Amino acid sequence: MPQSARLLNPILIVGCVIITISFAVRASFGVFQIPIAEDLGWLRTDFSLAIAIQNLAWGIGQPIFAAIAEKIGDRKAIILGALTYAAGMVLSAWSITPFGHQIYAWLVGFGIAGTGFGVVLAVVGRASSDQNRSMSLAIVTAAGSFGQVIGAPAAEWLLTFLPWQQVFLVFAAAILALILTLPFMRAPQPASRTELEESMGAILGKALRDPSYALIAIGFFSCGYQLGFVTAHFPAFVTEMCGPIQPGGVLYAIGITTTSALGAVAISLIGLANIAGTLLAGWAGNHFPKKYLLAAVYTGRTIAAAAFMAFPITPVSVIVFSLVMGSLWLATIPLTSGLVAHLYGLRYMGTLYGIVFLSHQIGSFLGIWLGGRMYDQYGDYTMVWWIGVAIGAFSAIIHLPIRENRRPAGLAA
Repeated sequence: MPQSARLLNPILIVGCVIITISFAVRASFGVFQIPIAEDLGWLRTDFSLAIAIQNLAWGIGQPIFAAIAEKIGDRKAIILGALTYAAGMVLSAWSITPFGHQIYAWLVGFGIAGTGFGVVLAVVGRASSDQNRSMSLAIVTAAGSFGQVIGAPAAEWLLTFLPWQQVFLVFAAAILALILTLPFMRAPQPASRTELEESMGAILGKALRDPSYALIAIGFFSCGYQLGFVTAHFPAFVTEMCGPIQPGGVLYAIGITTTSALGAVAISLIGLANIAGTLLAGWAGNHFPKKYLLAAVYTGRTIAAAAFMAFPITPVSVIVFSLVMGSLWLATIPLTSGLVAHLYGLRYMGTLYGIVFLSHQIGSFLGIWLGGRMYDQYGDYTMVWWIGVAIGAFSAIIHLPIRENRRPAGLAA
């Protein structure tokens, strides 16, 4: 079955719907941190560890679900992911202990893996023509950003008239609804004859022996650290550290009257700005070396985070930081996944990208857990921010030696 020459096709549209809903729920968890801690009397570390475990499970589950998709079918893998995701949300809603949330976080994390980038990007990549692939991957990634735009504010709004447990149940129902879209997702088989003749083990072995693959994985670590920390802790950080919203100001006039509301809006603004940033990255990935673009993204994030902490934290600085950071937020996803596809082919792109993504999620685990740990120990997030600045600079440098203009021997062009 030939790849689609059209940019927009049913597989791309369904992929966007799945990613939007999956990421809307995932991006909302930071909003629940203070309500759950106050309701159940938990330390900040307790809830942070649950979210950190969720992100680690997402990383571990990504190559697993990608391999499942490549063996038994993409749609079956997504159904399994949606059922697992919803089960984790329902069980978490009825759990009253930190340990319970931390156990069920494994289900939520595996569910995100089954309905997230690793599976969906591989399907969309296989269904796209060579000239459209980078932009198709960017559009799906931007759909994740749109999920972030609506997820945190939706959670904040639902919490005004529902307890957090019932909001979890509403989100579980939304995740299950994803299954209704799957009849429209039928992807072609993705590979050249050479790729089809090689086993997963052979291609995986070649990638693992390639220094460029290791550099991609190591560089992706800082992306996970920064995104995980900001998603989980930024709403609480803004609530506690930002100056008050002044009556009569622009923010107050548009309904942002508390720092709690500003925290949720900040996450939404990050997602909104990233829609444009990710699409731009997808376009640029078709015209410039991806490794240099990735180095530029990490450099921009490093400068933005350092500048944000160097100046007083005000409602205006929160909004500016959210827009700047948002423009760089998920720009790494189409560039990194596209680089993996370029170097190692499409047949096992999901599995190979999933392994790289595990590094991302280990970084996410560390950023989320360390944020809660250091907050409980020192009463603020300052040290965690500056660690993120340092590893962001490291990632910018480590992408430069990647040998992008060639494939390992034996892999199809």
